Formats: sequence, C-alpha cells, structure tokens
Amino acid sequence: MKTSEFFGKLRSSYLWGNIAAMAVVLVLACWGVQLALDIYTHHGEEVIIPNVKHKSFEDARHIMENAGLEVVVTDTGYVKALGPDCILEQSPAAGEKVKTGHIIYVTVNATHSPTISLPDVIDNSSLRDAMAKLTSMGFKLTQPEFVTGEKDWVYGIVADGKPRQTGDKISVDTPVTIQVGNGQVGSSDDIDFVDGGGDDVLFEDGGDVDEFQVVTGPMEENAE
Repeated sequence: MKTSEFFGKLRSSYLWGNIAAMAVVLVLACWGVQLALDIYTHHGEEVIIPNVKHKSFEDARHIMENAGLEVVVTDTGYVKALGPDCILEQSPAAGEKVKTGHIIYVTVNATHSPTISLPDVIDNSSLRDAMAKLTSMGFKLTQPEFVTGEKDWVYGIVADGKPRQTGDKISVDTPVTIQVGNGQVGSSDDIDFVDGGGDDVLFEDGGDVDEFQVVTGPMEENAE
C-alpha cells in the first residue's frame, strides 16, 4: 500500500464514523455499568435507623421494613420485666445512617428464664469457693444453711426446697441455698471413753479393744 493510499483511508468518513460509533458504545456501556452498580448498592440513598428497642419483634420488623431495612435475630437474652420476643439490643444502633436494604441485627428476649447446670461444688469445695463460682455463673444465692460437719465445707445445694445434684438444671430466677458445715462434730463421730473399774483396763487403738485382768498367783514359800 502506498503512503498516499494509507493517508487517504485515514481521511475516510467511513473509518471515522466507525470509530465514533465505537466510542459512543463504550461510553454508554460504562454509564450503564455505573448506573447498575448505583441501583444495586443504593448509591446516595441513606436512611436513619429507627429505634426498636423494647418493641415486640413483629412491630420492629414492620418498622424496619417501612424504612427500607431488614431485621435479623442473632441472639437471645432474658430480662424478667420485659415480654417474650421483645427487642433487647440492635446493631447498628438507632440514629445511624445506612443504605436502604441494610440488615439490622437484633437480640430478643427469651420466652422463659434460662437454666444453668449446677457445677461440681458439693463435697468438693469451701463455702467461699462455692459462692464465688455460683455467683459468677449467674446463680442467686440465699443465706447459707448450716449443718453438722466440718467448718465452711459445702455438703449440699438446695433449690425449690429440694436437694440438688451436680449437673442439675436450675433456673437463674430460682434462689439457691448452700448447705455448709458449722464446725461441730456429728454424733456418729463422737468418741466414747470408758473408765474401767477395779483392775480392768480398756485400751483403744484404731477400734481394736484388748481387755485383760491382772491375776496374782500363789506366792512361793521361802525355803528355810
């Protein structure tokens, strides 16, 4: 191809028309993609998160949907003064600005008080250790009940008037009483001392009893 022919084709209106058409298509494609992304991500559309704390879950769901938001339950808690399915917490918090379609995560109130498994404190810990462990787990303790036994040693747990065992499920609203030794020795541990009369002597050694009596035999006559 001669140089004159090459420059002649560059000056062709057909070539420049195709180039212009391709540029227009490229611009329109970029604009379409940007528009689609804006629609998908709700660009520029922000809403203020309403406050739904202490409202029922159904009411909270309607309020959020009307604001263009979604609500999802992620956890449960328990507040005795509030009704079941009442919203306890929400995240993000009320008043924050988010895009429409954003998910609001909530914690709802349980329908009944939670239960906790009784730990291994019976005949396995002192009063101080048992109280610290039980209170840290959420148990409500009453004044200890003193029973005959080693001082400050835990001998039992009572809840709802019934003795409980390790692993029993107890409601966090149920008061728990620790039965603890008062430092007095029980009657089964009493030691009886026997005062032998006359020449009888009683020995105690680990529960074995040996009894004997001194017998005086006839004295030998002195030989003259």
